[in-house]
Amino acid sequence: MSRIQLERVVVTAPTPGGPAPEVTILRETSLELTEQRIALIGPNGSGKSTLARLVNGLVEPTAGRVVVDGLDVARKGRDVRRRVGFVFTDPSAQLVMPTVLEDVALSLRHRVRGREARSEAARTVLAGYGLAELADRSVHTLSGGQRQLLAIAGVLATDPAILVADEPTTLLDLRNARRIGDLLLGLPQQLVLATHDLDLAQRCDRALLIDDGAVVADGAPAEVVAHYRALAVTPQDT
Repeated sequence: MSRIQLERVVVTAPTPGGPAPEVTILRETSLELTEQRIALIGPNGSGKSTLARLVNGLVEPTAGRVVVDGLDVARKGRDVRRRVGFVFTDPSAQLVMPTVLEDVALSLRHRVRGREARSEAARTVLAGYGLAELADRSVHTLSGGQRQLLAIAGVLATDPAILVADEPTTLLDLRNARRIGDLLLGLPQQLVLATHDLDLAQRCDRALLIDDGAVVADGAPAEVVAHYRALAVTPQDT
């Protein structure tokens, strides 16, 4: 299993025109993540997506460093991104080619040489995810579940060691959310999953609760989810 380390990582962002010169998005955080399935939970704006994006360099730390399998993400970003795949909340951010087949083939451009060989390999990938019949369809005609499944298939076609998924079921209906959740949790890759789906989080091996830019609970998913539920109960609710 891979090893993800955050060493005294801080992330800040400027606040143009604001009263303070910068805002802290992630407070000083040190973590070592070695479990196969790790859930990141917390309210909107808590910093969980920022933490997830640190793993493959989509967000760079203001201070501290992130290390993946011995590779410093800031210094060896290209090597890290070969090991770490990323799935966005909205698959439209990833589907850039006109057809389903072309989109997967694009993911394979560094692994498979030759257009015909790449197309054949892409068809094999699509068949493995039950998308073979959609190969020649425009990506714009797919349902939300089909688009997310295609985005995941394209990322996994590169055979990453780690998959980071940032709220991948948020835009899906219940049936498709369950389908995508089952797929992600059944992968052999190490999974870092930022999610609002607490049932999905409880199926992971470890959970981290992020609130106001800090990890406030870390451990067994059932316990961390219970802690989150308790935090969500305001005085008005009691």
